[in-house]
Amino acid sequence: MTKPNQALKKFRRERLVGRYVANPAVKLLGRLGVRTTFATELQTMGRKSAQWRAVPVSARFDATGAWVISQHGRRSGWALNVADDPQVRIRQGRRWRSGTARFVPDDDPMARVRTFATSSLISPLVTATFWALQSDPISVRIDFAD
Repeated sequence: MTKPNQALKKFRRERLVGRYVANPAVKLLGRLGVRTTFATELQTMGRKSAQWRAVPVSARFDATGAWVISQHGRRSGWALNVADDPQVRIRQGRRWRSGTARFVPDDDPMARVRTFATSSLISPLVTATFWALQSDPISVRIDFAD
């Protein structure tokens, strides 16, 4: 089996886990008011529906924006939406921020994901989890508009 076929199979498997287990769990926690440093909501405009679509992502915020990783590269649903319309909204704590998303292919996603850990003690866990779930990662920068 070739490497691209392995990545595609992994993508399909992870998409099912995300769609039916992880994403609903994160959404439920959000509705209950439980916020974590590992997951926040990203809203993109649906390329087919023209409706806001929400997906949980891990993010690293700074003064002017946020970094997120599309674990499945440009083939994930939200990445396809960003490619079609880069205007997004992302929840930072209890506040929604508007911004413009762009892919940063020259950035190292594995190095970037190490900055997501809130403590050096959990950094190996964050990195291992990301490694287990990714198939073709790409860094995405969101520059705040507000």
